[in-house]
Amino acid sequence: MASHADRDASHHEDTGRLEAFSDGVFAIAITLLVLEIAVPHVDASKSLGDELLHLWPSYFGYGVSFITIGIMWANHHGVFRDIERYDHTLLVLNLLLLMGIGFVPFPTAVVAEYMREGEHQLEATLLYCSTFTAIAVVFNALWALRRARSTADR
Repeated sequence: MASHADRDASHHEDTGRLEAFSDGVFAIAITLLVLEIAVPHVDASKSLGDELLHLWPSYFGYGVSFITIGIMWANHHGVFRDIERYDHTLLVLNLLLLMGIGFVPFPTAVVAEYMREGEHQLEATLLYCSTFTAIAVVFNALWALRRARSTADR
């Protein structure tokens, strides 16, 4: 009969699949950001240049969110650099983090849409900031778990 430690060890897995899945979610989220920038429709009274300039909030949102997701991806890589195996807690925290990352294109599109409009700017900004705050909370929990485990392993 397997000991409790043997059963626990069998439930731990190499992080390669977890990291590959995570990289895929990060890549898809970054790709979805650009899809939120709509191709302008130009009629005879407008110029394409003016319509492209009118999309500046979408470009701005894309740039800020792309850089932010990129930084989170680099930090995620740093967290997993020292983790050899994952368990259920780490898996759940990582999935919550990825859920937040996958959601980023939506608040980015909302804030870009309402950036110029005074009436809904506050709500759009709160949605955008709340999304990144929730992601930061989960990321910090993931980081704390990693630190606790690396300290325990010493």
